Amino acid sequence: MTTTVRKVEVGDKERWLELFKAYIVFYESELSDEQFELTWNRIHSDFNMNGLLAEQDGKIIGIAHYIFRPSTWAVEDFCYLEDLFVDPAVRGTGAGRALIEALTEIARAAGSTRLYWTTAPENATARRLYDKVAMTNRVQYRIALN
Repeated sequence: MTTTVRKVEVGDKERWLELFKAYIVFYESELSDEQFELTWNRIHSDFNMNGLLAEQDGKIIGIAHYIFRPSTWAVEDFCYLEDLFVDPAVRGTGAGRALIEALTEIARAAGSTRLYWTTAPENATARRLYDKVAMTNRVQYRIALN
């Protein structure tokens, strides 16, 4: 099955929202409707937030959100993949890999020296893919400030 990847467009909002909400539920989290709307608006403005979609047979089946950020370790920005989600009905068909590969090319073309992301330790399905396409050598620590 062929997967194509493209930028999120304004007409994609309904399906993007379905997938983004499913992603939040997958991680047993909640976001307000205002936060979903804010994210959508950021993707479609000059704000440093970007979105990609994966499609198979003309149907949107995956999303990815990413940002570029300055680094104290490099002159060039790093690229952070904040969210990656593929519809569970089509997992294992190459959509996740296609999103990562497309973002790798976007980051490379922008001059980034690093593309990175995190995932939950128990997300075994995603980690099988991530272990094939990238290396890991860090542990994330977090303090929730709200």
